Amino acid sequence: MGDLEIRPATADDVAAIVAMLADDSLGAQRESPDDLTPYLTALERLASDPNQHLVVAVRGGRIVGTLQLTIIPGLSRRGATRSITEGVRVHADERGGGLGTHLIEWAVDESRRQDCQLVQLTSDNTRTDAHRFYERLGFTASHVGFKLHL
Repeated sequence: MGDLEIRPATADDVAAIVAMLADDSLGAQRESPDDLTPYLTALERLASDPNQHLVVAVRGGRIVGTLQLTIIPGLSRRGATRSITEGVRVHADERGGGLGTHLIEWAVDESRRQDCQLVQLTSDNTRTDAHRFYERLGFTASHVGFKLHL
């Protein structure tokens, strides 16, 4: 991964990020690459919050991966700070080459640097390959997640 750079996302990266978010059956239903306006607005909000880290992986000047890391201070677990990793995507032609592992290792390392005691993530029930991937990296499926769409 020597030629890989992980850096904060910029407005110029949004189209490539959204294309990766939309590049599967679930993402195709909930993302809209034709109108980047809401994504650019979201990026502005993320950039103004020091607990939000939207990053891209760049190889040869091309965006090949992304994830969002959120740092959450809390009272539970004796005042533990935790992180949530989400929106993990690897460009289709980069899958299987270790980039996903590298991105998750970056998120874990950054979580340690931010004094987190716990790294959390969620994955859609249908993404069984992703579940195996996260388990291989040491994550355990310890909770049941719930969502309420507003």
